[in-house]
Amino acid sequence: MTGGIDARSLAVVVFLAFVAVSLLLCGLAAADQDDPEHFYAGGGSALGPAGSGLAVAGDYLSAATLLSTTGSVALAGFDGVLFALATVVSLVLVMRVLAEPMRRSGVFTLGDFLADRLGDPSVRRALGITTLVVLTPLLLVQLATAGRVMAAMFGLPDGALTSCTVAGGALMVCYSAVGGMRGTGYVQILKVAVVLAAVTLLAGLVLARFGWNPFALFDAARHGSGAGGAYARPGLQFGHGLAGTLDLLGFQLTLLLGAACMPHVTMRLHPMRDRRTVRRATVWAVVPVAVLCAGIVVAGLGASALLGHEAIQRADPAGGTALLMVTGALDPGAGGPRESLLFACVACAVFVTTLAAVAGITLAAASSLARDFAARSRARTAGRSGRSAVREILRARLAVVLTGAVAVWASTYTHDRNPQVLLSLSFAAAASVLPPVLLYALFRPGFTARGVRWTVYGTLPLIAVLMVFSPAFSGTPVALFPARDFHWFPLQTPGLLTIPAGFLLGHLGSRRSRKRTPARRTAFISQ
Repeated sequence: MTGGIDARSLAVVVFLAFVAVSLLLCGLAAADQDDPEHFYAGGGSALGPAGSGLAVAGDYLSAATLLSTTGSVALAGFDGVLFALATVVSLVLVMRVLAEPMRRSGVFTLGDFLADRLGDPSVRRALGITTLVVLTPLLLVQLATAGRVMAAMFGLPDGALTSCTVAGGALMVCYSAVGGMRGTGYVQILKVAVVLAAVTLLAGLVLARFGWNPFALFDAARHGSGAGGAYARPGLQFGHGLAGTLDLLGFQLTLLLGAACMPHVTMRLHPMRDRRTVRRATVWAVVPVAVLCAGIVVAGLGASALLGHEAIQRADPAGGTALLMVTGALDPGAGGPRESLLFACVACAVFVTTLAAVAGITLAAASSLARDFAARSRARTAGRSGRSAVREILRARLAVVLTGAVAVWASTYTHDRNPQVLLSLSFAAAASVLPPVLLYALFRPGFTARGVRWTVYGTLPLIAVLMVFSPAFSGTPVALFPARDFHWFPLQTPGLLTIPAGFLLGHLGSRRSRKRTPARRTAFISQ
């Protein structure tokens, strides 16, 4: 019992310390937010290259990176390693391909960027809809995860999930509404430090258990998986047939492109000042994520080696609890996994990850609501005195509160649902709509606002139909409705169809309207 009290006390201390420090940082960041430039983009110029890179890394990392990837490594072996590798490569694409051309003053959202790039404000609403479709499922998953982890960390019963979710939502609203972009940037930097320390410690303990020999660890993980040689080959996650192979390719492509174009990540790119800042920020963003993904792979292998496939799948068919379960296996002297000091540290790190992630996602969604859906009002007040700036900041903070309240309410209905379905929807929408729009706008002459609208309004309904009638919704044990089977589309991830469809629709839409729409572009602003 003493170990349990010590672990819970440590969890409370670490949690309260993070909340206190992060709220202090947000309060300090709010001191100079007297205009929209500071609220929406104050992080880039104030944090410097190192801070900007770490803030990008913090926004990029989510609970899905920690929990889902660890579970995939534990249950599917080589497939999970591929997912971790795709996560790192995706961030490299962000910083090497998108970061430099997307830096631009006075631009705060994707709607702002496309309206400025194409010289046509009519694209704002389409990009605003895309932003909400992409971020809403992701936000619900993060909030539900925060509630579950808080309840587990403090040893609360399942009935307290709703209260824990509401508490996490209240904190995220404070971070976003008070701190703005700079305040959430500070929170992301703090989060990277906490999570990197916890995962590195956990990975070190796993390797120490196997004599610091990664080959011995992998052999033990392969034995614990019960899959034999198949554990070291691709195909366990989705199966070895044609549909499984296509699903694996589609998932990899969706993860690679979707993670690279998430609106709350690209929002960090606009304020970067010059090419030198971008290059230096790239190192500070990629290296921590690469180290963290390596630690996740080690932790996933450790979970398979120490717990076995059956125990992990019994707790969660998708393996989402593998990261927390392995902490108990590494501290057998405790009365149980939840009475372990190591569990308290790792659970706090996961909670910090979810809390910081929802703050960044909420700010991006609220910024889109405040700007992309209020373009006329914003245009009428542009150029006036400080009153219009105060009014816009007030509107942005109200949008944060509204977004947070609706997300908390909706997330309470997702506690008993498989989060993989919502994550698949979010990443499929991001990968199928945003890469065509951004790459065409940046690198293809003649791309028009009509091409944007065709991509958005043609691809999003296609994603919805294919997802609803896929095995992700019915027909499998991990589906959203496992007891029913109404699927006819064989792939769990529709990216192999919807990503090419997005590029095709963008091409056709611009081609049809090229003669009638003036190809007016604003020049790239080299800062």
